[in-house]
Amino acid sequence: MGYRFEFSNLIGEWDALWSITRGRQVHMSDSVIDVRGLCKRYPPNITAVDDISFSIERGRIYSILGPNGAGKTTTVEILEGLRVPTSGEVTVLGSDALRNYGHIRKKVGVLPQNFEPFDLLTPFEAVKYWSDLFDIPKTRIDIDRLLDEVGLSDRKKVMSKKLSGGEKRKLGIALSMVNDPELLFLDEPTTGLDPKARRDLWELIEKAKKRGATIVLTTHYLDEVEKLADDVAIMFNGKILVSGSPGELVSRYGSKTSIVLRGVGSAGMRELSCRGISSTEKNGDVTVSVSNPSELRAMFAKLSSIPIDIEEIYTRRDTLEDVFLNLVGAKMDEGVLQK
Repeated sequence: MGYRFEFSNLIGEWDALWSITRGRQVHMSDSVIDVRGLCKRYPPNITAVDDISFSIERGRIYSILGPNGAGKTTTVEILEGLRVPTSGEVTVLGSDALRNYGHIRKKVGVLPQNFEPFDLLTPFEAVKYWSDLFDIPKTRIDIDRLLDEVGLSDRKKVMSKKLSGGEKRKLGIALSMVNDPELLFLDEPTTGLDPKARRDLWELIEKAKKRGATIVLTTHYLDEVEKLADDVAIMFNGKILVSGSPGELVSRYGSKTSIVLRGVGSAGMRELSCRGISSTEKNGDVTVSVSNPSELRAMFAKLSSIPIDIEEIYTRRDTLEDVFLNLVGAKMDEGVLQK
């Protein structure tokens, strides 16, 4: 795993850093991460991150949700000290991330997007090498315990190139936790994994939170956010559209509760329309939105009196997927918007 820098680009990055930090007071906060007016632009006219602000409280899982190209990874790489922003203020663990990341880095763990382990090392050797590289003393018992925590005890002597995709991500999490970090960055850790491997990594992320880590998780999986995140920011075209807990976003931007009439089709929808009941139809199912749950009983009674054939009738609450669709205007499949 390596990074390639063009010399001219590197000079440009540090010129930007000097212009941001010169003569500026550090923005202090009680938050683990505090971001104000963050922008990242590339010539000639590409804006990857467009004036975003947010804070992350200690001990929480904060998810940045959005499609490919939304600006998630650029944002996280700035928070990790890998990129210099064009403008804005970034405070991480109480320190200015633009001027003092050497101190911060000892308290941070990172699992980058598209992580690939050391192919010719075993998981045990990889953890040992990583801990030695960063001067973090680890005994054999320490390494065994860490590999056991991520579910790699039985695979600790297998060459990393022979690990499955899910096992490689588990090793990545083990490496990111070698220093027992206060802050853990996970950039799309479950992309491309099968359902079981994803659930296994969810358990590891929840374990990391229970150990006291604050976690920044980027993802394009809505179910992952609903399962793990305490707070979520929906990001699109470099901007944060909305933020809050998943429940708050559903309550604020969803249409709350709906009644679904399965199999009634367009004919059933016309019957509802004749009686002044607004509805939508998709794939033969008709949905009636109810703005207040207290109205459900009356609406059920009204619908049951209409002479239409119904295969099934049930209630449905909006999910984060509905919120995303309402805000962005398209669904998302593996990070790609479906127009």
